[in-house]
Amino acid sequence: MRMTVIGTGYLGATHAACMAELGHEVLGVDVDESKIKSLQAGQVPFFEPGLPEVLERNIAAGRLDFTTDYAQAAQFANVHFLGVGTPQRHGSFAADLTYVRAVIEDLVPKLTGSHIIFGKSTVPVGTARDLQELANSLAGPDTHVEIAWNPEFLREGYAVQDTITPDRIVLGVREEASRAEEVAREVYAQALEASTPLLVTDLQTAELVKVSANAFLATKISFINAVAEICEIAGGDVVALADAIGLDERIGRKFLGAGLGFGGGCLPKDIRAFMARAGELGADQALSFLREVDAINMRRRDRMVDVAKRALGGSVLGRRVTVLGCAFKPNSDDVRDSPALSVAGSLSLAGAAVTVYDPEGMDNARRVFPTLAYATSASKALQDTELVILATEWQEFRDLDPAAAGELVAARHIIDGRNVLDVAAWQAAGWTVEALGRNL
Repeated sequence: MRMTVIGTGYLGATHAACMAELGHEVLGVDVDESKIKSLQAGQVPFFEPGLPEVLERNIAAGRLDFTTDYAQAAQFANVHFLGVGTPQRHGSFAADLTYVRAVIEDLVPKLTGSHIIFGKSTVPVGTARDLQELANSLAGPDTHVEIAWNPEFLREGYAVQDTITPDRIVLGVREEASRAEEVAREVYAQALEASTPLLVTDLQTAELVKVSANAFLATKISFINAVAEICEIAGGDVVALADAIGLDERIGRKFLGAGLGFGGGCLPKDIRAFMARAGELGADQALSFLREVDAINMRRRDRMVDVAKRALGGSVLGRRVTVLGCAFKPNSDDVRDSPALSVAGSLSLAGAAVTVYDPEGMDNARRVFPTLAYATSASKALQDTELVILATEWQEFRDLDPAAAGELVAARHIIDGRNVLDVAAWQAAGWTVEALGRNL
């Protein structure tokens, strides 16, 4: 098939490259000329394992190209994927739909014939209906535009795998005269042949699926972090507790990793937008618990700062602290709402001399906190430090040799903010080990 993907950020660039990998002819569209030039040159403007190879391979094969020209996009295909950002609106919890509406306003007047626009962005429920009305008002007399919703479920670090071999495909369609399912079955033919479930729903349900999934995952993380607070006071071990309750198949062990909590560009933004939309619909009480989910999550960052201060005798002023990690999760360079970077910044503001090392996220972190020191390797970050904080669970940090690391530091004291270290091995190497939710 021929298709366009409008928006070439994390979601759009990944979707465009992976659709080409599946054999489709794809044109990526964006208003950012520098981003388009970078992608045309085969350069991914963010870190995502496996994506550069997919991008380069499909550009070379002639299946993938990029443009800033909406007129070219309108002529290129009759199937379009909308993948622009929906950031949190300034001064509000609500999602900002400026970029989503701009796509419809820029594209639809240039269309002729019959077209389907599949929305992939995470949007408040009711957005697809509003966009259909907008498209109808902008379409020419010989043009028919259908809005359908096909939410994404990408995990940063696994986005290529999640696009090419998804665990489910959700499609929201309107009730009358819809061609969306027929077209979607052609788009995702390979995944469907591999028995990937296709769930066809109404538009509203499809819009709610992604935010509901993210709200559930955020709640699960904050639940175990709330229990971690009790463990710290009562003398329990949240890791052993999570192992025990995780064996219950109704609960499961995934997303019960107590520590610094969640961040990134999706979970925090999406649960806040979900709350805001519930309020607009007159159902604010239904999601009021998400306020506490958000509060618990933010509290973990403050708790880490408090533990660091206690470890250094009550104050970090003038003390040397190393923070391992600044991306919000491993296998990503995304520092949006990153707990790791938040902790590093808070310690710096409290007077600590903070050195940060992250395998991929430091260029983005420098734009947010240019006053922090950034090391070029873990070993250089550890040199002469008085306190180490493991804040992002990169495999490189999990694999550190505690004996070798101990030779570099001024004091063998580490706080495991992700509960991933072999505590016994680090203690055997002479380290004082602390962790959120555990009494070690």
